[in-house]
Amino acid sequence: MTDTLLALVPEYGLWLIGLITFLSCLAVPVPSSLLMVAGGAFAAAGDLSLGLTAMAAYIGALLGDQTGFAIGRSGAGLLTRLENAGAQRKQLFERARHFSDKWGGTGVFLSRWLLSPLGPYVNFIGGASGLNWSLFTISAAAGEAFWVSIYTGLGFVFSDEIEMVADIAGNLSGLLAAGALAVILGRIAFRPHREPKQG
Repeated sequence: MTDTLLALVPEYGLWLIGLITFLSCLAVPVPSSLLMVAGGAFAAAGDLSLGLTAMAAYIGALLGDQTGFAIGRSGAGLLTRLENAGAQRKQLFERARHFSDKWGGTGVFLSRWLLSPLGPYVNFIGGASGLNWSLFTISAAAGEAFWVSIYTGLGFVFSDEIEMVADIAGNLSGLLAAGALAVILGRIAFRPHREPKQG
């Protein structure tokens, strides 16, 4: 499927990239990051406009986020069916629920680009849990700007090394998440311990 989609980028570029980022924000397993990298590479070659490519990806992602949030808000029945579609999906829902409860708007922002596998599920959970829509929208919009800029920018800058970039793009979220976890654990480990006050 990925090869077919990549072959369609020169002909249907902007529409295809927008559609794929939209679907990815609804937990449809499509290669959105790879397609944005390809879009950036085609922009470097002059086949697409970099600005329009990024805008198509960004609009698709924003619409996907809003649709996922609306699905979550529309009722528990649909959300329950989505959650029970498989063990892996159920686990992602549980992680997204815990993440959303703990981090709120910051979690929405981080789940767009740093912890992107959780993103679609944070959309659903945010709507279902009654997260403030304005907070969700602002946080999601800022996070999607990071996500789109990173991947289209990688494709544009390293268009001559597209296979290498595609491999990096496929692993970038995992690397960033591991780095963030290392920083958090380091801060916890080296946090000064306070002595209890003597009465």
